[in-house]
Amino acid sequence: MRGTQFAEMSAFAAIAEQKSFAKAATLLGIGRSTLSQNLRSLEERLGVRLLHRTTRSVSLTEAGARLLARVRPALDELTAATDEATDQRGMPRGLLRLVVQPPVAMFMIAPMLARFMRACPGVQLDVAVIKMPGDIIHDGYDAGIRMGEQVERDMIAMQVMGEARFLVVGSPDYLARHPAPKSPRDLRDHDCIRNRLPNGAIFGWDFAKNGRVVHAAVAGRLIVNDIDLSIRAVLDGLGLAYLLRDYIAADIAAGRLVPVLEDWTPSMSGFFLYHSSRRRTTAPLQAFITFVKDEAKRRGVAPSAPPRAGVRPNYRLVGTARR
Repeated sequence: MRGTQFAEMSAFAAIAEQKSFAKAATLLGIGRSTLSQNLRSLEERLGVRLLHRTTRSVSLTEAGARLLARVRPALDELTAATDEATDQRGMPRGLLRLVVQPPVAMFMIAPMLARFMRACPGVQLDVAVIKMPGDIIHDGYDAGIRMGEQVERDMIAMQVMGEARFLVVGSPDYLARHPAPKSPRDLRDHDCIRNRLPNGAIFGWDFAKNGRVVHAAVAGRLIVNDIDLSIRAVLDGLGLAYLLRDYIAADIAAGRLVPVLEDWTPSMSGFFLYHSSRRRTTAPLQAFITFVKDEAKRRGVAPSAPPRAGVRPNYRLVGTARR
């Protein structure tokens, strides 16, 4: 395959998967005009339209869908072959695209980032922090890190952060004015600060005790879509909040926040690094897996598989809004 043909195929695959010329151009690191010209050249050479495009949308034609199914594995193989060739020189090189959820970015990626970059100077790291990641293959990522309950069954996954716990917390001032709830049912009498997910759904307040799972119907005057704002609001005594313990551990230790319903606190599996079982593992990704595995071991995180059953829909919310 000549260089121009590779550029054309790469442009076509990126546009088809990103469903956007702008996003595809950013992904490939080229200008939109160059990207458009590569696609036009490919369509003219093949004599067939591969994409339907309007001012608002991009979609595959039937011919485009067939071509993408054949081209994408070939492009992956070429990328993997290049990575393997450079890896023979003793140092992994190339681009690694990761998508992680906000707690992972704050509590795992940030503390280890400098050490990984120094250990792998040939790796270019592109990290996207997204609350509700979609399909890593479709979105062009090599791997992701998210809650184990959200990892699809066909992914290769390993645990990289320990068990996650959600707590209901309030400020001392708020709890001095309102009796602390003794059971999830009591939350009906409280002003609850709720969080809206990117798909429009309200994040549910789920609890578990002695094998019994309860989804509490809570209400309140404040709904936010930002964790920092939620924490600020609960610190200021505006109500109770349902938050991941990692975010508020320091405030609890300092007495600024008080946990309630601790005997009802649900525990989640923790966060898992995952990647496709249908794609070759590139040298940069393998270097990251090895590094993160050592980090997890150092923190005492035991290897385990993601949970497969008994998970409430609250932790799987994707797509259209739903409660």
